[in-house]
Amino acid sequence: MRYLRPASLAAASLVLLLATDGGAGSSAEALAAAGAPAPPPRIRATVLDDPAGPLQGLHREVFEGAGFDACTAPSLETLKAWRADSPYGAVGIYTSGAQRACGQPRLTADWIRQARAMGWRFVPVHVGLQAPCRTQAGKPRRIDPADAVQQGRDEAGVAVRGLKAVGLGKGSPVYLDIESYPPQDPACGQAVVDFTLGWTQALHAAGYRSGFYSSLDSGIADLAAAARAGAAPLPDALWYARWDDRPSTDHASLRGLWTRHQRIHQYRGDVEETHGGVTLTVDRNQLDALVAA
Repeated sequence: MRYLRPASLAAASLVLLLATDGGAGSSAEALAAAGAPAPPPRIRATVLDDPAGPLQGLHREVFEGAGFDACTAPSLETLKAWRADSPYGAVGIYTSGAQRACGQPRLTADWIRQARAMGWRFVPVHVGLQAPCRTQAGKPRRIDPADAVQQGRDEAGVAVRGLKAVGLGKGSPVYLDIESYPPQDPACGQAVVDFTLGWTQALHAAGYRSGFYSSLDSGIADLAAAARAGAAPLPDALWYARWDDRPSTDHASLRGLWTRHQRIHQYRGDVEETHGGVTLTVDRNQLDALVAA
């Protein structure tokens, strides 16, 4: 996962506005007069039938503490060295998705079993279709706004097969990786929200939990606005990228949302670390959220 730092940190102040008055008029004019940008348009709420019933009674595991994610699942020898000599207890693993950046030659059910026996907990990630307005190179396949809900359901099916392939059972979450995209684009944000609702609906129907990863200024802002507008079904956990070197899962823009052990904060990326004599390039995360069962 890669987080692109916004050109101006002033953009962060708009996240709360996204969930309030997105229309033009006196409030927007007042902001302009004060030298602040106008609030972005409201994201329309979409409500799908909520099939959360199949999740009742399924194991739910929460991890609180430090975690990391690396492009390729590390070797078991590396995990053993890091478990003994690093602050980390959870690792992000790319279990599925046609647009994963790296191959996963080690990621098998046996790898999961042995790493779990060492004490590691897992944060499964799916990298599929991306926002239709994304401009960065790489990951060329995009969400079709006209078919976003169904595409989200289809991607969930792929993700479930990926979880099963490595032995992760029902009740496990899988986090949808939506890389950063230009903020304040209502049509683009709506497509991402609808895609995510379809993704969540299908995962719940299959007995798995839904996670969502994105930049705090784009995907997370749009999903938070949709949550406040009453969209459903929402993901069960949120993983936000803001490279501010703050190992905390508390952010003002998410006040009142995903508050019950439902957040991960990716607070620094592309860091080279050495533990137990073994070096990896990782992204650093603070977790208070669902991990794989």
